[in-house]
Formats: sequence, C-alpha cells, structure tokens
Amino acid sequence: MKKYLSFLTLLSFLVFSCDYKSAEPIVADIVIYNGMIYDGSGEKPYLGSVGIKEDKIIYVGENTNFDSDTTIDATGLSVSPGFINMLSWGYGTLMEDGRGLSDLLQGVTLEIFGEGRSPGPYYEDGKLVSFGDAMSKLEESGVSMNIASFLGAATTRILGVGYENRDATDSEMKKMKEIVRKSMEEGAMGIGSSLIYAPGDYASTQELIELSKSASEYGGMYISHLRSEGAKLLEALDELITISREADIPAEIYHLKASREPNWPKLDEVISIVEDARAEGLQITADIYTYNASSTGLTGVIPTWVQEGGHDAWIKRMKDPSVRPRLLNDIRKQLAEQPPEGILMVGFNTLEMSKKYLAKTVAEAARMRDQSPEEAIVDMVIEDNHRIQCIYFSMSEENIRKKIQLPWVSFCSDAGIYSDISKSFRTHPRAFGSFIRVLGKYSRDENLFPLEEGIRRLTSYPAQNLKLKNRGMLKESFFADVVIFNAEKVNDNATFEEPLQFSEGVDHVLVNGVPVLLDGEHTNKFSGRFVRGPGYINN
Repeated sequence: MKKYLSFLTLLSFLVFSCDYKSAEPIVADIVIYNGMIYDGSGEKPYLGSVGIKEDKIIYVGENTNFDSDTTIDATGLSVSPGFINMLSWGYGTLMEDGRGLSDLLQGVTLEIFGEGRSPGPYYEDGKLVSFGDAMSKLEESGVSMNIASFLGAATTRILGVGYENRDATDSEMKKMKEIVRKSMEEGAMGIGSSLIYAPGDYASTQELIELSKSASEYGGMYISHLRSEGAKLLEALDELITISREADIPAEIYHLKASREPNWPKLDEVISIVEDARAEGLQITADIYTYNASSTGLTGVIPTWVQEGGHDAWIKRMKDPSVRPRLLNDIRKQLAEQPPEGILMVGFNTLEMSKKYLAKTVAEAARMRDQSPEEAIVDMVIEDNHRIQCIYFSMSEENIRKKIQLPWVSFCSDAGIYSDISKSFRTHPRAFGSFIRVLGKYSRDENLFPLEEGIRRLTSYPAQNLKLKNRGMLKESFFADVVIFNAEKVNDNATFEEPLQFSEGVDHVLVNGVPVLLDGEHTNKFSGRFVRGPGYINN
C-alpha cells in the first residue's frame, strides 16, 4: 500500500524541509504531498499537502515537514474532496460487490439512495426491517464508499396505504408520519419522492407536505423526481416549491430536465422560477446527470392508472381486452412527444426477450413484431413480465450546458454501480461517466466553468445541502475522503453503444482515511460507512 515520493519530489521535499530544522514535523499516518490542492470551497487551487491521521484530515496547506508512515506523491496531480453522488441506485449492486468500481474510478466517495423507494423500511418474513437496519446491513457487508439515503415517499406509502390509488386516511397518514420520524432519527437525509411512477404518484401534494413537515422537524430535505418533466413541467415545479414553502423545508429537483423536444424551451422558465424562489429565501436546488438521454422502464410511457395494485395486478390489467383501447390511446399520446425511434431497450427479465430485442429501439421491435409501437410496448412488457429497462433520447445538449453552469446544481448518476464488466449486460453510460465528464468534457475541454467550481459542486455544495458534518471539504478535522486525479487525463470512455467502460484519470481514492484505490487498482479495503442525516439520534 505504501507509495514513495519520486526522486525529484523527494529532493525538493528535503530541500524545503531544511527551512524547518527547528520545527517539529507533523506526525501523520498518510501524507499526500506536492499536489494541486482543490479544497472544495471553489477558491483557486495551490500547491501543497494533506496530512491524515486515522480517519481525519489533520493538515491542509503548503508543503511542510512531515513524519508519516505512508507518503503518496501527488506531483502533477490534483487533490480534492471525494465526490458526492446525489442519486445512486447502487444499493443492490454494492451488496453483491462492495468495490463499486464504476463510481470509485470517478472519485465518488459518497452514494445517496432514496428516489421514491429507499433500502428500508420493509417487511421480511413478517418482521419489519427498519430504515437504519437496511443501511447498516450494507455497511456491514463491506463497501468501498460511504452510503446515505433519503426515506422513499413511495416506500412509506406502501407501508401505510399499499398500492391503492387513493388518498391516505387520517390513521394511515399518522402511521406514515411516524415512519418518517423514526427513519429521520435513524439517519435518513429527508424525504425522496418519485412522482411519475406508481404508487408514488398516487400521493397528493398535501400528503407530501405533511410527510415533509415531519422530516423538517429533524432538519431534513425534500428531494423529488417531479410529477412531470415534460408537458406539465412548470406545474410540477410549482408543486415542489409549494411543498418547500408549506413544509418549511429545503427542496431539491432530482435530475433536472425539460424532457422531449417540444418542452426543451421550458428550461429557461424553470431556471427563472427557481432563481426567483431562491431570491425569496427558499432553499431550492437541483442535481443533474451529464447526458442527453434518460433511463427508466417502458413505464416511462405507460400510464400509472394501469399499474395500480402492484406488479401482478398491473400485468393482469394490461391483458384485459376491455382495458386495451384506453391503454393504447394513452401510450400513443406519450409517443407523440417521445418517438419510439428514440427509446432504446437495454434490460430484460427473460433471456428469450433479451436475445430478440436487446439494443433494439421500440420502433425496430414493433416492425419485427408487425405491430404498432404502442401494441409492441404492451405485449413485450406482458411477455417479459417486467418493466423493460430503456434509454430515452429525450433531452437537449444545449440545455445540459445551461444546467451545468448553474451554481445551485450538483450531480448524480441515477444508475447502479458496477465492478464486473465482463458480464453480458447493457446499461446507460452515466453509470460509468457522469462525474468525470464534469471535470473533463465540460470544465477542461469546453471551458464552461473553472475546475475549482466543478469540484465545489461535486463536494462541499451537496454536503452543505445535506447538512453533512465534517464532510465535503479538505479541511482540518474533516473526514479524509480524498480523490487524487490527473486533470489533463480524466476522461469518460463509456458510450451508448459500448457502456461498460471505466473512466480514466483517477489514480487514488481514500475513504475515511483508508486508501481504497491506489494507482487505479482496488486495495481490497472496504472503509465506507453509513453516513447519517441531521436528525440522527444515537440511542
């Protein structure tokens, strides 16, 4: 694990140290020496060192005299806080393989779960597994990066109401608010909703306000996949702002976008509305992934009314001939804005369906089946007994450039986390490149913002929004989550055609003071922790 200084760096270190003959050296476990320090504040970088003892940073500043067991030579490299993924679907894949290489090789040291559904609470064999238990289970399994989560509003609704499309009763509302309070005390970051999916979209605005009020009592945040990202985008944004105002809670927009070409011009108005709300004093923020395509199931164009009652009821209803005319008509309306040529199918439940249609568009599959696109969508979901994961080419590259320059925007992958890329599967390239593109493509290559600003919005800014204690900056007494990378070489390699390609340019990553990546290789150390939210009570 020990990495020694290069000869020239060692020579300069010894010469520099001669000026400190009378000074006692700083005793550290690990020293990151002679790197370009980006402390996460957004201020200009400087040449210096970071000293680490146990899991904390004990020194950040100009190169000085150290006594340490391990020295990492950062000559020619940039040193920054570890990056924060504001929306990760990595819980399940990390349980299988805790290395988390697709994110770790981009410098991510904290994964945030909870868009609509969270790891817990849930029932298993008749016993309730709490939010805190579910998160601790992943920590105990061994994971490279830190983990945190919002409490899913849909998870809460399933426990309180079930899969019915109706308002919660008073007693159900009371039960759900108690779930929120208990989960906040166990470390939830707040409430996360996803309002285009069943049963999450069955919740009324008032229900979300009441849940958010309970989270607000503990200093939490409300974060939401808006009820619409297309035709009713502005109305959906108004709902989020109303929840923020009425519940007295900070609110963040998950993966901000104006989806489908007729709606692209709405982004300017969205930005104006958010900035007016911020000027009013509301804490409205957003996160994005750095691609012009989204990824979700064919549920993205299937109405949620047909999904009421859970998976089995949904499939049964879609098979009902009396339901089919209305269903096909509703899907046809969706396809008028999102053409089937722009929906690429990448994930199936059955091998038979995968062999036939993997990497085919809905339009191509419809032609193969001699069906209309809407008929093909319904029948393929029935045959696969699955939502069928897709990539939707629905966004504007120009809009990405607008969003990425906003000072109140942070970043997410909205994807799983993968370490074994020898397996035969498809996914969205955002799982392998969403963060490194901030540093490479958009900062270095397109010069849309200085590197220090990109790093601020990958680190200290989301940490502040989440009210994390002692994380998100290179600062004395802060946890030593550190990424060391080559700013000239960072690059995303994943493409839509060949997504299973790791990013390059990140050399070393430390999590809680432990090197989990050295020279681009995993160290078989799993030092990630369950990072708890502002309402945590240690009973």
